[in-house]
Amino acid sequence: MQNNTFSGLFVGQNLITLREVASTNTFLKDALSKSTPLLEGTVIMAEKQFAGRGQTNNSWLSEEGKNLTFSILLNPSFLDVDRQFELNKAISVALNDVLKKYAGKKALIKWPNDSYIGNKKVAGILIENIVSGNQIRHAIVGIGLNVNQTEFPASLKKVTSLKQGLQMDYDLTDLLGEICSAIEARYLQLRAGHFERITRDYMDNLYLLNEWALFKSGLGILSGKIIGVKSNGQLEMETRDGIFLFNNKEVEFINN
Repeated sequence: MQNNTFSGLFVGQNLITLREVASTNTFLKDALSKSTPLLEGTVIMAEKQFAGRGQTNNSWLSEEGKNLTFSILLNPSFLDVDRQFELNKAISVALNDVLKKYAGKKALIKWPNDSYIGNKKVAGILIENIVSGNQIRHAIVGIGLNVNQTEFPASLKKVTSLKQGLQMDYDLTDLLGEICSAIEARYLQLRAGHFERITRDYMDNLYLLNEWALFKSGLGILSGKIIGVKSNGQLEMETRDGIFLFNNKEVEFINN
């Protein structure tokens, strides 16, 4: 275990690097359950994560020493539970802020919170909230970003990395520092109540917004386009048969 710090106000000021861990999110949850004193903004980074998880327990495959797998502890007690998707948007936008620096307009947010470069996934976000009453006591923000890995299983045709997509090597520590700074900036906007600004930036960078595409859902294979995202995180989709709302994992785009 190694401790380092970044230069932000609080995100990354306490950086704990682990040689190997099952999941950085699980590590943080276990620490909180044992009442371990941890400052808000604490970052747990794994050099090797052998049981990383994405949304709905999807696995996150990461080659050791080539990518970023880390979790951040936030305490957004200013957010009511019914506004938890606001945090999702803020984190998604923050990561996109950094990726746009390198990939320009190709950096996009795929609903609800994947990061894309072009038509391929480069990062995933998993936010696990610990709720007390009607407020979010803790939020564990897990991020897996493919950075310098260039080979992926054949089954992962829609996955890429910064190096694969942009033909450059990246310093993991520098990149982590940039992401921490971006998350801190967007989190402070959120804490100040700038929900509309964050929502606007989320929608302005949303993958396939107002573009017709084929998608698969419980309704079968349909043609539709994203026309909005509700405040609770539901995707609003226009189809030939009307407008439908979908929760996470209820719809999958299949033609990109």
